[in-house]
Amino acid sequence: DSEYFQVPPETANIINTAKKHKKLVGVVGTSTVRTLETVVVSGFQITARKGWTDKFIYPPYDFKMCDKLITNLHQPQSTLMMLTSAFGKKDFVMKAYKEAIKKKYRFHSYGDAMIII
Repeated sequence: DSEYFQVPPETANIINTAKKHKKLVGVVGTSTVRTLETVVVSGFQITARKGWTDKFIYPPYDFKMCDKLITNLHQPQSTLMMLTSAFGKKDFVMKAYKEAIKKKYRFHSYGDAMIII
């Protein structure tokens, strides 16, 4: 599905400065990942912009802006699960999901979350 996004100039400056100084960029949520990967303009820089993205991220994918991800435990076979598997590598994410199921973690939007670093 397409999503509306907005990256203000201040945010673009903060992220571009971090990348320039070789710092890692951590993002919260798959929508943020899609946004930052949409607004990449050159190498590892983004531009301030607003609009719609229909970027579909699935394995394998070479992430340019996002180095760490906090996200919910998504439904199996969903596009969000595909993005998460592209980010964390499919085998690693599947192992984490098996553990989450075993420990009865909650899935979906209001469930438990994970961080991939």
